[in-house]
Amino acid sequence: MEDHLHQSLDLPSGAKVLDAGCGVGHVALRLAHKGLHVQAIDITPNHAIWAQQEIERQGMQDTVHAQWGDYHSLDFSDQAFDGVYTMETLVHSSDPAKAVTEIYRVLKPGGHVVFHEYDHIDVSKPPPGCPPDLVEAVIRVNTRSGMPGNQAFDRGVLHRIMEEQGFVDVTETNLTENMRPLMRLFYLIGYLPYLLICSLGLQQWFVNTEGGVQGYRALKRGYWRYMVFTARKPAARREDEEGEGPLQRRGGG
Repeated sequence: MEDHLHQSLDLPSGAKVLDAGCGVGHVALRLAHKGLHVQAIDITPNHAIWAQQEIERQGMQDTVHAQWGDYHSLDFSDQAFDGVYTMETLVHSSDPAKAVTEIYRVLKPGGHVVFHEYDHIDVSKPPPGCPPDLVEAVIRVNTRSGMPGNQAFDRGVLHRIMEEQGFVDVTETNLTENMRPLMRLFYLIGYLPYLLICSLGLQQWFVNTEGGVQGYRALKRGYWRYMVFTARKPAARREDEEGEGPLQRRGGG
C-alpha cells in the first residue's frame, strides 16, 4: 500500500508532505526512504514518541519528523505542504469535514492529497438479504473501536466532503481486492474464537476479533470497500505564485 500511496501522491523528490495520523511511523519512513520530506503527526502521544524513536534509530532525522498533532486543528501555517495523506486514519475522525478543511488549509496550491480509507453501504438502509446481525456488528465495531468517521463514510460521503472543501479532480480507486487475502486471514484466525466469544456474550471486550470476522463477511457481500481517494488543491493564479515549492515549479501537477 505504501508504494501505491507514493505513486498516487505523484510528488518529486524533496517535496514536503504531511502524514496526518502516522501511528508508529512505518508509512512515513517508507516515503522518506523514497525521497520525500515527511512531517508526521499522531493524536496518540506514545505513537508519536515511538515513531520518532524509530526515525532516530534509522538515522532519518533529516527527512522525517514525528510529533503529537490533531488533524482537526493542525499546528502548521497555511500552504505549508506539497502533499498530505492519511492511511486508514480519517475513519477515527470525530468530524471528517473539519479534518479535510484543515488539510486543505495547510496544502499548497496545486498540492496533492491522498486518503486511504474505508467506505460502505448505508447501514441505516441495508439492502434486501443483508443479515441484521452483520449490520449490528458493524455499528458495534465502529462505536467501540473509536471510528465515528468510518460510521459516517457511506459510499460517496468522503468524495463529497473533499469537493465541498474545495478539492478538484477527486478520484476514487477501489483496492478492496488487494485487501481480500489479509481480511480472509483475519477471518480464518478469528472465526472459532469469535463463536466462543458470541456464545458467552463478550463481543464488547473483543472488538478487534469481531471486526476481523464481520469485516470479511461485509467484504464478501460487497458492502465494505477499501478505497483510495486522490485530489488536488486548485493551483494559485500566476500573480499569487510567490515562494514556490518543488510542486509549483514542477507545474502544479
